[in-house]
This record gives sequence, structure tokens and C-alpha cells, in this order.
Amino acid sequence: MEEKKETLEKMTFLDHLDELRKRIMYALIAVVIGACIAAFFWKPILDILMRPAGDIELHYLNVLEPFMAKVKLSIFSGVLVAFPIIIFQFLMFLAPALKTKEKKQIYPLVFFLVILFFSGVVFGYFYIMPVGTKWLIDQAGDKMVSILSISQYLSYAWLFLLGFGLSFETPIFIWLLSKLGIVTSKSLIRNWRYAIIIILIASAILTPDWSPVTMALFSAPMFVLYLFSILLIKVF
Repeated sequence: MEEKKETLEKMTFLDHLDELRKRIMYALIAVVIGACIAAFFWKPILDILMRPAGDIELHYLNVLEPFMAKVKLSIFSGVLVAFPIIIFQFLMFLAPALKTKEKKQIYPLVFFLVILFFSGVVFGYFYIMPVGTKWLIDQAGDKMVSILSISQYLSYAWLFLLGFGLSFETPIFIWLLSKLGIVTSKSLIRNWRYAIIIILIASAILTPDWSPVTMALFSAPMFVLYLFSILLIKVF
């Protein structure tokens, strides 16, 4: 405890700002490096992102859009590639304020956070995005003709995958609530029926085709993550 106080006393407000600036700079450098690498592979990356949409054609609406679409695609890919480093830099910024015991708990949790995020991205890409995108496009029927902008589609795909990646962070969020004393492992176990109802309602909202199969594909991993949250609270 004394060691922690001494560390905090030595760091002034300006020191904290300087540390924050340094961590943000490192994270941005990682994003830039990831974006530069992705820029060389923009075609296969774009093919991968277009696959869930099926046989569609993407159009550009002005002279600058093809270039800006490549820039956007590279930045999006750079953020995904640099995500572990971004999390690590955030941890390093918080580290001086943590006790030794807390540091030992945070490091494995950050590992889980990264794994869960990419698991959500992969799950959303393979199981939800193809069905959801097809359903949304089919809403046009035979009365509308699609002219999909490359920039708009990239934004849609990015937000879709980011949303699923973040939704898989639920165990970390619940663990933080437990550290704040808002929930406990016993209360989570006691209220598992309510958790199932909430998950089913969320799956009905987030799966656009409302198919029982799609809802099950979304609900099953979310309930597994709920159980994983209980395990995290008990272990950490």
C-alpha cells in the first residue's frame, strides 16, 4: 500500500498527461503500421468483407471515393490488427495506480478481452453478417434497385463487426460490475432465468431475419459468455 502511495505521489498531473500522451502515441503508431500493411492487401481484405453480402456490386459516387475507400479500409483493418496493442497501452497507463495483486488479475483479463473481441468478430462475420446482410438487401424487393456505395458498405461492415466484437466483451463488463459490488456470482447464478430472457430479447432485436436458427446462433454463445462471467468472478 505504501509503495502504491509513493508511486502516485511521485507522479504529478503533468506526469499523468505525459504518460497518457505517450500511450496514445504508441497506440496510434500501431494503428498506422497496421493500416500501412493493410494498404498493400486492400483487395483481398475487401473481398473478405464483401463475401457475406453475396454477389453484389459496389459503386463509387465521386472521383475521390475509390481512394478514400482504400484509406478507410486500411484504417479499419489497422485498428483491428492493433487492438491488442491498444489494450496493452491502456493497461500500461493504468498500471501505476494498481496494487500488485490487482496487476496480477488485470493481465490475464486483458488477454481474455482480446480473445473475446476477436471471437466476436469472427462469429459475427461467419454466422450473423451473411444472414443479416441478405435480409436487409432483400427488403428492397422488386421495387428498388441497389446502388451500394463502397464507403457506405465499409462503414456498415466495420460497425457490424465492431459491434459483435464488443458484445463478446460482456464477461469483462460483468466482472467489472462485480468489483464495484453491483453484482456477485451468487446473484448471477440465482437470476440465470432472467438472463436467458434478456438474451433472447436481445437476439430478437439484433438478428434482423428473426429466424429461430439465427436467434439460436446468437443466443447460445451469449449464454456461454454469461456462464464464463460467473467463472471469471469466482476465479478473479
